[in-house]
Amino acid sequence: MDALIRRTLEGDVRSVARLITRLESGDREAYASLFRLKDHGGKAQVIGITGPPGAGKSTLADKLISQFRARGLKVGVLAVDPSSPFSGGAILGDRLRMQNHATDAGVFIRSLASRGSLGGISKATQAAIRVLDAAGYDLVLVETVGVGQSEIDIVKVADTVVLVSVPGLGDDIQVIKAGIMEIGDIFVVNKADRDGADKVVRELRAMLETQAMLKHGETVAGGPDTLVTREPELLHHAGLQPRVSMQEPLEIPPVLKTIAETGAGVAEVADAILSHFARLRASGELERKRLGTIGYQLDQFVLDQLAHLAARPAIEALKDNLAHSVLRRKTDIYSAGLALFHALLKEGEPHEHPEG
Repeated sequence: MDALIRRTLEGDVRSVARLITRLESGDREAYASLFRLKDHGGKAQVIGITGPPGAGKSTLADKLISQFRARGLKVGVLAVDPSSPFSGGAILGDRLRMQNHATDAGVFIRSLASRGSLGGISKATQAAIRVLDAAGYDLVLVETVGVGQSEIDIVKVADTVVLVSVPGLGDDIQVIKAGIMEIGDIFVVNKADRDGADKVVRELRAMLETQAMLKHGETVAGGPDTLVTREPELLHHAGLQPRVSMQEPLEIPPVLKTIAETGAGVAEVADAILSHFARLRASGELERKRLGTIGYQLDQFVLDQLAHLAARPAIEALKDNLAHSVLRRKTDIYSAGLALFHALLKEGEPHEHPEG
């Protein structure tokens, strides 16, 4: 492990891959070794690329790699793929779309299995990000499993989130509702050569403007769920206008069109990503976001430790007994759950060594 960590810090690709493999398998020695990486991280920009299945996230990521490499930046890519139902490993579909960079020493591409994670990223993702950061990569792209409206964990690990949408999904705005809409720092309408692309762009901008109005306390006619924009050509969308006129211009995330297959518009997305990171650093917002990331990691660590304790035979036996008690109505589910929780806490207490 000492040699593996040393070579990882030197940027050795094989060592980086081996360390991530051990982390993904849950190797406790590997996780303990991350302590030695702490003084070598915090420099890389972490970019999340998310959106619905079929939006072209992998193709966009492939073209973004080319843009960043042309700027002299080293790029690490973590593509979170659905787990194989047989081996539990990643299916590698996303990685296959990025093979143009397989021989580039300045690019590291790795598929991570989702392993049942419902948040669009795997549990090992954050640890892998730390490894790539310490190994000297300037940018770490994390492409999530295709997400819907609730799988938004990427916002908890990324500095910049790129939300990719496409026209022609039936309900054009379905993929950008509610929670998923709020996580984007940059919005990309890919496959912009399709019919309806301009309509998706207009709707995105309208929704972002409405959010900005409400955030700044501006009253919107029709209530908070009404889609309103101050752009004259879009007012027909709802037939309403804000009751109070804002003196300052609204600041909304950029909404950009791309055709990732040909590379059209991708340079503008790369510029927007780098500009966003520069603004985060200049404003001090980067530190606030990363504090939130650390809090998320701590929460995940506690949950993982509880899961480890729950797998112990004594706890499994207690859970089985409590389940039978609930089934036979000797106790209720809440009382049984509390008893199990207290047993977990007791199981997790440090045991004093016989010699003190």
